[in-house]
Amino acid sequence: MSRFDGRVAIVTGAASGIGKEIALRLAAEGGIPVIADLNLDAANATAAEIKAKGGDAFAVAMNVTDEAQVEKGVADTIAKYGKIDILVSNAGIQIVKPIVDFPFADWKKLLSIHLDGAFLTTKACLKHMYKAKYGRVVYMGSVHSKEASKLKAPYVTAKHGLIGLSKVLAKEGAEFNVSSNVVCPGFVRTPLVEKQIPEQAAELKISEADVIKNVMLKDTIDGQFTTTDDVADAVLFYAAARNTVHSGQSAVVSHGWFMQ
Repeated sequence: MSRFDGRVAIVTGAASGIGKEIALRLAAEGGIPVIADLNLDAANATAAEIKAKGGDAFAVAMNVTDEAQVEKGVADTIAKYGKIDILVSNAGIQIVKPIVDFPFADWKKLLSIHLDGAFLTTKACLKHMYKAKYGRVVYMGSVHSKEASKLKAPYVTAKHGLIGLSKVLAKEGAEFNVSSNVVCPGFVRTPLVEKQIPEQAAELKISEADVIKNVMLKDTIDGQFTTTDDVADAVLFYAAARNTVHSGQSAVVSHGWFMQ
């Protein structure tokens, strides 16, 4: 018996990066990941990859900032499987600029994807979880849920905000056996991070090697990037929780960058 046998898990932003790794790992342990992504073609490709390995998966188009699309993706999942056991709210973007130059439109876009997206997907899944008296919600935070870095005002603000949302859900969801947690990775070499290296080099007027060594990995204990596997381990730990003992907590996965 695997940890996730028959468990249906909506994973947002699951067509690539950390989200894809989480979906693959859930499927490998008997879970049924719903690949919810802006890019439906890529979501279908990930679902096909899982099916080719003998698992089950379902792809849905989802812009997490669009309430109607979120509700439709959740309704389609319920129509197909009759339940939603797990939500992994992972979709996110990054925009780097100093506060003094930050366009308000970019601030709103980033907050909308990270915070509105987490709220809308949570709200849409909760009614089904409450009815079933079972739910595991995991938000993708960041070390920036606990710490700050230059050039990342909306990202740091949003990732701090997810901790607040998770704590409220932990209190509201407890009577329905719904737990809520945040996983807070350090730098993972996803396309999102690869894109930031030259951007930060240009903003800070240093080399890309210096961005990696002296900005991104400066405060780690061993100069190592976190891996998608490391992050998936923590997400699956919370997603498999037998009860609400860990609800409301966050786990930092960062090679010692930020210690509690």
